[in-house]
Amino acid sequence: MTKSQMPELPTDDVYEDVAESAEPTHSRWSSADPSVGEMQLDDRSALRRVAGLSTELTDVTEVEYRQLRLERVVLIGVWTDGTAAQAEGSMSELAALAETAGSEVLDALVQRRDKPDAATYIGSGKANELREVIVANGADTVICDGELTPGQLTALEKVVKVKVIDRTALILDIFAQHATSREGKAQVALAQMEYMLPRLRGWGESMSRQAGGRAGSNGGVGLRGPGETKIETDRRRIRERMAKLRREIKDMKKARDTKRARRVDNRVPSVAIVGYTNAGKSSLLNSLTDAGVLVQDALFATLDPTTRRAQLEDGREYVLTDTVGFVRHLPTQLVEAFRSTLEEVTGADLLLHVVDGADPLPEEQIKAVREVVTDVLRETDTPAPQELLVVNKIDAADALTLTQLRGLLPGALFVSAHTGEGIDVLRARLGEILGRLDIEVSVLLPYDRGDLVARIHSDGKILGSSHEEEGTKVRARVPQALASALHGYAHGG
Repeated sequence: MTKSQMPELPTDDVYEDVAESAEPTHSRWSSADPSVGEMQLDDRSALRRVAGLSTELTDVTEVEYRQLRLERVVLIGVWTDGTAAQAEGSMSELAALAETAGSEVLDALVQRRDKPDAATYIGSGKANELREVIVANGADTVICDGELTPGQLTALEKVVKVKVIDRTALILDIFAQHATSREGKAQVALAQMEYMLPRLRGWGESMSRQAGGRAGSNGGVGLRGPGETKIETDRRRIRERMAKLRREIKDMKKARDTKRARRVDNRVPSVAIVGYTNAGKSSLLNSLTDAGVLVQDALFATLDPTTRRAQLEDGREYVLTDTVGFVRHLPTQLVEAFRSTLEEVTGADLLLHVVDGADPLPEEQIKAVREVVTDVLRETDTPAPQELLVVNKIDAADALTLTQLRGLLPGALFVSAHTGEGIDVLRARLGEILGRLDIEVSVLLPYDRGDLVARIHSDGKILGSSHEEEGTKVRARVPQALASALHGYAHGG
């Protein structure tokens, strides 16, 4: 490599700019030990990109086999139904997804059509116009607001001459960046392979067959037989890897089911936090339990479910589980891969449905979440738990929007996990709802069954007690499992 071909090294000014932009780690932490979420957030911001120093080759042939890195993108969407506000909201959400993945959004286009074009998604004429926009902005990636077929992906990429990905690939890329646990990484890998399998492509010799029985040219000893293309080999290896991942996820699901069964046996009330991505579920979990999980103003900031114990105002314990966030048009591959995680919803006594009060279309969020929850409950043949709507981020919403939401969502609670407003009311409502799950009993326990008396004190709420000649007479509200154990000591008085 000659001196003229060597990339220029950054000057001292570049390093100074990076150093000034990097916030010191200790400034974000309090004097106490940092929480798990604070450390994870610090890890995410530790790697910073210095613009203009890339030496990557511009002529990359095999698109599917290079790392998905979004930098300068143009968004394109097809508006088939709904209002203009809904179409703009969908594109705004796509822009937020692109920024979360680490890209810079340069422009966005929406086309009004009855249905997406079968060949290029937006039609040949609009594809040529999109190419002009790409050249004018210097973009290197196009993101489509929808799931493209393999044929649409290939045809559109040939016209615009840059990398094209769809909404599903974008969400999968974000999940791959944010997955931290072993189960989460396996679930994301499975979803990515299911998406990749029908979209594998090859060029030149990678599509040619082996000799396949020919003993002449290009054949010979060791190459005779039925033959197999490279793309067939890739597909076979992907299927083998997918089968292995499914077995691993199934084994990890057993451990999750064991923990859930233990909570059921102990009859600890379970509350599952569900909601749209970036609605503030993790912030609400921190407010109720001081869990210290990662909180970030980004879509799909946390993927791994987190379960923490909490106490009601009367001292009784319950568990809160933070689940993965939902989004409109959530990829089917993710729903299937995260099935074991989403099953936390089926075993819950209460669904805490968190809604972003500052979002311009909160009813669309509620609809998207309920669709996924209904599908999971239907497949597991489980009755729907009680739902409590909680409108979060009231500190960021305007008064008119909150007034409209109060009329649209009667019975919902309005809180701010950031400022703490309304959290005490939420705790009181949780105690009221979970209290209805208990059963009132009146029992006469022999003096040699002090263990049952202790369980009533620890798991239930004593309404009255007295010491009789035959034993201890207790009237209390207890969980259903404990009520079954006390059934033989029922006392009419």
